[in-house]
Amino acid sequence: MQPAFREAIKASYLSIIGNALLAIAKAITGIFGNSYALIADAIESTTDVFSSLLVLLGLRYAAKPADENHPYGHGKAEPLITFMVVGFLIVSATVIAYESIENIQTPHEVPEPYTLIVLAVIIILKEVFYRFVSKKGDETESSALKADAWHHRSDAITSLMAFIGISIALIMGKGYENADDWAALLASGFILFNAYLILRPALGEVMDEHRYEGIEAEIREIAHANPGVVETEKCFVRKTGMTYHIDLHIAVDAEISVKAGHDIAHRVKDDILERIPQVADVLIHVEPDDEL
Repeated sequence: MQPAFREAIKASYLSIIGNALLAIAKAITGIFGNSYALIADAIESTTDVFSSLLVLLGLRYAAKPADENHPYGHGKAEPLITFMVVGFLIVSATVIAYESIENIQTPHEVPEPYTLIVLAVIIILKEVFYRFVSKKGDETESSALKADAWHHRSDAITSLMAFIGISIALIMGKGYENADDWAALLASGFILFNAYLILRPALGEVMDEHRYEGIEAEIREIAHANPGVVETEKCFVRKTGMTYHIDLHIAVDAEISVKAGHDIAHRVKDDILERIPQVADVLIHVEPDDEL
């Protein structure tokens, strides 16, 4: 298993444990503290546990090496898992919105002041989780891990909205008991927006959309630095999980032998694989420079 996959899997274990503990803490505090927003938040954290489990299973499957039936590996499973995580986010937002509307129409007591302390701790922890998992997602270039990180951020947002709502209810007193419910309703909109932000790059990955200009520029630079390469033409970058597959056209002197051109292509390929560890394979097409 590649180091990137190991790091991603470790981060997903942290997400599962953290979400489970926080969901329990929110549920207990919400029930005994008269906060429907916290209870809704606990529901959202519970779905986080299942989505993190999906991420873990997806990463383990995506880490499997290439085989006869999957010559490019199993990395495409990762954006598919991302779609499922987005589905969980949409379900979470829908449940929170529905529960909030129901609770707005139901008279209830003002939440207990200590719920603010619990929420403050949760917001800090969730932001720490977000930053840690997001960093690991950037380091490993895992779309599923980035989606899981945004799940932590959306949880922090709902908790922040609940904190604001409960504060309003406590400060304003009678008549503002459902302020935390309105806050939870607003938070559901933020979650839906975050779902779109997560979905967009994963969709581009599945559709092999060109989104990797930085890697393309680095590949061309490596190729041009190799003696014998006159020019580079097409350079297509395809992301598969946490790795990349490259299609590159290089032009060489039209007068050299086929073997010489083949040797140049091999040197370019070896240099790319050595300098860019995320690249799994490079397919190089050699052309004579008199056809440029």
